Amino acid sequence: MMDYDVAWDAGEIGCGELLLKLRVRLRDMPGQVIRLTARDRGAIEDIPSYCRITGHRLLQADPEQGVFFIRAKSAGASA
Repeated sequence: MMDYDVAWDAGEIGCGELLLKLRVRLRDMPGQVIRLTARDRGAIEDIPSYCRITGHRLLQADPEQGVFFIRAKSAGASA
């Protein structure tokens, strides 16, 4: 199990809304790790893509369980 600073169970939130809420959470925790649980089927592809585009770092993913560990980019860092 990976260490993390914050856990968020997003439940069945669809990926559009999920990514908007994730953006706000990550913005408020630069350099920290969030353990995200997302059961929406689209999260399997959308979360890694979102991290790649925004500069947040996907540390670990378990698509079968819908669990993702993401390190928020540091304050002032650009994508």
